[in-house]
Amino acid sequence: MPRLWIAAACAAALLSAAGRASNIPRQAPELKIELPDGKALPLSQFRGKVVALEFLLTSCPHCQTASVLMNRLNQEYGPKGFQALGVAIRPGPPTVADYVKQFGLEYPVGLTTSARAQEFLQHPAMVPMMMPQLVFIDRAGVIRAQFAGNDPFFGPDEEKNMRQWIESLLKPAGAGKAPKKAAPKKTS
Repeated sequence: MPRLWIAAACAAALLSAAGRASNIPRQAPELKIELPDGKALPLSQFRGKVVALEFLLTSCPHCQTASVLMNRLNQEYGPKGFQALGVAIRPGPPTVADYVKQFGLEYPVGLTTSARAQEFLQHPAMVPMMMPQLVFIDRAGVIRAQFAGNDPFFGPDEEKNMRQWIESLLKPAGAGKAPKKAAPKKTS
């Protein structure tokens, strides 16, 4: 009988952790993105820009779609102060360098560990991450929104949703409201 109670308590804790949303807004912690050329790119380097940070798997079709869309939006909004960034949490296949080449990505894409990604996202280690994970960071380095791959954000209106967040964060302070959905219901 005690084993049943232990199993039930573990299951309840896991479900509780899975349903817990990340704290939004919050200051973005430092994250060093390891680029294919061996250099480390600190996230803080982009303070003053609006950043869309995609945590991805290079083999994930949904991640690939999001990366191609972010590339197009980076070309369009980059001159206005927007920066797309990609960070794979596992090295390939394909490798990050092959991923960038295959999809013609013109923004920085590198690597980090699953543990660092989970810490950055405030994602429980026991719960699998649904990929991609997309984070919007304002010019002051504050995370304003975070979406997991199973969120409706990534549905048929994915491009529209990304544009709304980018445009709202590019506006001068106080010039407009952020889109209605500020945080996902859960980050798993």
